[in-house]
Amino acid sequence: MLSERMLTSIVKSMTKKHLALNITDDSTMPEAKPNQRYMLYMHVPFCERLCPYCSFNRYPFKKEVAAPYFENMRKEMLMLKDLGYDFESIYVGGGTPTIMIDELCETLDLARENFNIKEVSSETNPNHLTKPYLDKLKGRVQRLSVGVQSFDNDLLKQMDRYEKYGSGEEIFERIGEASSYFDDFNVDMIFNFPSQTEDSLLNDIETIKACACDQVTFSPLYVSSATTRKMSSTLGKVDYNREYTFYNIIDEQLTGGADPQFDRRTLWTFNRLGSSAKPCGCSNHVEVDEYAVSYEEYPAIGSGSISHLDGCLYVNNFSIADYNSAVSSGSMSVMGKTKLGKHDLMRYRFLLQLYDLRLDKKQFERDFGCSVERGLPAETSYMRLNKAFATDDENELTLTPKGRYLTLVMYRQFLSGMNNLRDQARAALTGPERELLFGDGTPE
Repeated sequence: MLSERMLTSIVKSMTKKHLALNITDDSTMPEAKPNQRYMLYMHVPFCERLCPYCSFNRYPFKKEVAAPYFENMRKEMLMLKDLGYDFESIYVGGGTPTIMIDELCETLDLARENFNIKEVSSETNPNHLTKPYLDKLKGRVQRLSVGVQSFDNDLLKQMDRYEKYGSGEEIFERIGEASSYFDDFNVDMIFNFPSQTEDSLLNDIETIKACACDQVTFSPLYVSSATTRKMSSTLGKVDYNREYTFYNIIDEQLTGGADPQFDRRTLWTFNRLGSSAKPCGCSNHVEVDEYAVSYEEYPAIGSGSISHLDGCLYVNNFSIADYNSAVSSGSMSVMGKTKLGKHDLMRYRFLLQLYDLRLDKKQFERDFGCSVERGLPAETSYMRLNKAFATDDENELTLTPKGRYLTLVMYRQFLSGMNNLRDQARAALTGPERELLFGDGTPE
């Protein structure tokens, strides 16, 4: 699709210019703003298997490295309390947050003791959907998101996930056992793998319909400059010409027809309809992985985490050794800072709210002092020319099916730009940590 290629090129150029990492001497994050709602992101970078497409900060799990890391992450969390922060929500991402379940539980318990936490979301992998883990997570975590990616056994083997995490059939059974432990249970899927076919995608969708999840996230495959070559050698080259077709298949199969089983929560998140087994019995209550939808500003802790505060991105050190050293000595581990201008922040709002399926024009004007048309003339004109808006009045913008896909392209490429920002931070590493490790534990 011509419009997809144009958008990909434009957003790629923008993110390369505006998401450039600047090394900083700042040793701390800014103080909390009075009356501001905040969530806290925690990053646990350890995995038993390193997926070839992942650009998040991650390292092969070693207990002797991970245990002091959790201890320092708790110290860093309390540093935020000293800066005046309070949190109503926590999101724990990775890596694999449940890699040391007792350490995670101790960290979450400390957070509840010190902050007014209403809910906790955490990621995990399928091999941790077992009773010893689930019993400890119950009551501590309200929303669990399991990274499945695909139920196709051939794809799981290509991604080096089959042996460690189990077959698609085994994962399906574990989801059925685990779902009742949590208020909301999400399954993370990825589409447009190079070797994925329409038939395998349809089988994944049918498995999702039959499984016990409350929500499914079908995100498009996106990579960074650093992971492209390794991924191509293991999975093949990404074909973005199929992305539009695959996205339409997912959307239609989940939300279309006379008796749809899901409705859209965001561009690529779908909530199961009529989830009466859960406490609220509705679908739209379910939160989403993209926590920035609900919290535009949030601090993040842990090695390789990225905070968005006061118009800036703060990047924590990607070296676990340097992270531990800084926090142990009483300092935060900020190593990079990117200042976002007003135009960048307007684009960010435009993208996030359209990802959430509705842009509030009145709110945009209150926050930026101008209309979205005046602030972003090129973006709004482009979307109108491509018939992207279903509603376009004085109050809001909503999306047509084509508009949803064009926004997906922009958001996918924005996330790729964030991955490239991580690549820049990783490039500052020295010694063994400099190497970007992949599934077999050897440097690229």
